[in-house]
Amino acid sequence: MAYIQSFRRYETKYLLTRQQAERLVEMAGDMLIPDRYGDYTICNLYLDTEDFYFIEHSLDKPVYKEKLRLRSYGNTDGEGTAFLEIKKKYNGVVYKRRITLPYIQAQRYLLHGERPQCLDGFRQEQIFSEIDWLIKRYSPVPRVYLAYDRRAYASEQFQGLRVTFDSSIRSRFSELTLAHDSGTQLLHTGIEDYRLMEIKSDGAVPYPLAQILSELRIYPVSFSKYGNIYKAFLCADKEIHV
Repeated sequence: MAYIQSFRRYETKYLLTRQQAERLVEMAGDMLIPDRYGDYTICNLYLDTEDFYFIEHSLDKPVYKEKLRLRSYGNTDGEGTAFLEIKKKYNGVVYKRRITLPYIQAQRYLLHGERPQCLDGFRQEQIFSEIDWLIKRYSPVPRVYLAYDRRAYASEQFQGLRVTFDSSIRSRFSELTLAHDSGTQLLHTGIEDYRLMEIKSDGAVPYPLAQILSELRIYPVSFSKYGNIYKAFLCADKEIHV
């Protein structure tokens, strides 16, 4: 399976009910087609400093911000595939760069500084150098396990358009591994059976989709999964979870 190592795009988020999500997909018709990977779970370990510099800086809504995370699609361990990512946002545009590596090599690098053995080619070396520089500068470590269930759609009509619906956002602050999903706490958003929708595109939201959003009265929100988990469970008393 081929994975994208880097991309640039716009991401707009919307918080809606399951019924709104189902109605939107119905109205979109052939504009949105199910993602080839179907329904899946995304598991992350977010890296941060002892004083949570990355997320606190992000919550201040600066022009430029960045996050570091280790991601897998479904739980994984050992030689299972993981993605070490740096996600940057500048003036509303999202840039993501990541390397693909066995989970065990990612663990050894993050916990013991062992350089991954699997880097293949100039692009992976370049991206790893960016990540390595950031880690050496800030010394972040895994702080939060964060997972959610995703249903994704693509579009043949509008190239570069992707729409995802995330639910059951959950986290834990111990046993910081991607190997299992137990012991997590659900994040409550104020909407029962919510869906966090993200519209990812190379530019503006296509007009036909924007029309549907307007008709259903679905409006953009500012919503960070890690940010909301930090505020809900960690910000009040950091020392409990450090």
